[in-house]
Amino acid sequence: MLGAVILFTGTVVSGNGAVLDLRASVIGGAPGDGLRIELLRWSTDAERAPMLAPLAAPAASAPAPPAAAPAGAPVAPAGGRAGRGGRGGRGAAPPLNPLARLAAAVKAAPTIGFIWGGGSTGYSIKYAWQSASSEAVRRVVLVTDRRIGAAQPVWPASSVTDGDSEFTVIEMRVDARGNGEAKTSIVTGVIVDADARTLALDRFAAAPAQLRITP
Repeated sequence: MLGAVILFTGTVVSGNGAVLDLRASVIGGAPGDGLRIELLRWSTDAERAPMLAPLAAPAASAPAPPAAAPAGAPVAPAGGRAGRGGRGGRGAAPPLNPLARLAAAVKAAPTIGFIWGGGSTGYSIKYAWQSASSEAVRRVVLVTDRRIGAAQPVWPASSVTDGDSEFTVIEMRVDARGNGEAKTSIVTGVIVDADARTLALDRFAAAPAQLRITP
């Protein structure tokens, strides 16, 4: 669990080129540490689709039966050593795992905002989604192209490990007055919320709160 708490203050704005403008102060961090989230627009459905695909559940289907070999055709010996590809040096590269595919999709997505922190340190926002504004508690999901705190320790160093993904998913819950909390993929997994059609944090309710949002 993070040792620092980040207090976000700000409102959704319009007319100044940003749809979301939040400022943050890091409690427990070095003096002068701070973050600012400046979102220029929300992601479109077409932009979200490539980032949902890697983690989406595949459609269930029965495996196709193997094709019968023609009469007289040579049969490969057990262990897959038929041909040079079976020796492991010249075969096709193994497919990327879902998180690696998601990281590649994040990198390829257009930049739609920034998170500034630690002086000149900046993180590009590649994904931004919000639930309907009519809901009593609004969800906001942002994805940056790099791990927040990887270049400059805005987050405690103990929360960043070599096994973490390159990107950071931030999911917020905010009420009508602007109060709420947020958590990140640094402490929990990333899933697809099929009903909302968005990336989300796995077991959000059970994950420790890292960001406290205030008006």
